Amino acid sequence: MSLQNEYIGGITWGFMGRRGTWSTDEAERSMELMSSVTGANWTAIAFSALQATPQATEIPYWEEPTVSDDEVKWAIGKAKALQLKVCLKPIVNCADGTWRAHINFFDKDVPCEPKWSQWFSSYTNFILHFAAIAEETGCEMFCIGCELVQADRRAEEWRTLIAEVRKIYSGTITYNCDKYQEDNVTWWDALDVISSSGYYPEQDWEAQLDRIEAVVKSHDKPFFFMEAGCPSRIGSAAIPNDWGLKGEPSEEEQNRFYEVMFSSCEAREWVQGFMLWDWPARLYPIEEATHNDDYCMYGKQAATLIKEYFTTKTHK
Repeated sequence: MSLQNEYIGGITWGFMGRRGTWSTDEAERSMELMSSVTGANWTAIAFSALQATPQATEIPYWEEPTVSDDEVKWAIGKAKALQLKVCLKPIVNCADGTWRAHINFFDKDVPCEPKWSQWFSSYTNFILHFAAIAEETGCEMFCIGCELVQADRRAEEWRTLIAEVRKIYSGTITYNCDKYQEDNVTWWDALDVISSSGYYPEQDWEAQLDRIEAVVKSHDKPFFFMEAGCPSRIGSAAIPNDWGLKGEPSEEEQNRFYEVMFSSCEAREWVQGFMLWDWPARLYPIEEATHNDDYCMYGKQAATLIKEYFTTKTHK
């Protein structure tokens, strides 16, 4: 599958889901509303497995709270029934709350210390398990990792993993690098698509797009933002990646961020879309939307803007 001429008008669904929260009537309604409210043509089905700490080397993806394989297959099937194309996006997180970007080990193996080789062995098992499910269920895209900033430098291990994924998955493969890291990944050539997290301050989009454009052009690969979004909260448009920022709820702030982001990206033909962040499996009641200060756009001004923009882009 090629993304050469396709626009991705996508929403990330389900990320904060824990085992037992998918494959429910509530989750079904959530995905139906995501489709109708945003006009999306794609979704990233996102979920996490937990390693204990940033230096742990086992990723027990089969354990709670990670959603079950049956729940993952249910979500993919539901998205397909809604005529959405699917990117399956398994993510590793740390149970102690440390951001996954800080998963890190010594570059040289040291006796009695955890090693990159041990971590990548476990991570490969995790990713290949879900790559097989992506193949079985016909997912159009598979994301092999998300915002693993310290691991990005381990190019040889990533290339080996990508080769293993290709043995069992026949669709499009990407990696979701973190914001500001697009030009630090040295192994984009091994992937089909370049993607990153677009949490850039509203006043900085042009400069960041200039920087990313050089990367995209040098590799001659399709590009889209695998994540992008802004909490509906005062101050968030300047720091859209800070989900813990203190501020009053403001759907106007979120809407303004989307206006700036869409306007800036519209002028760059190489930006082939977004998987906007995000839409939970358990939605808040719509009457609470004005008091909700999270990334979800349900019931907020940005939802209308997103639907208009996606509909325009996907019907060209």
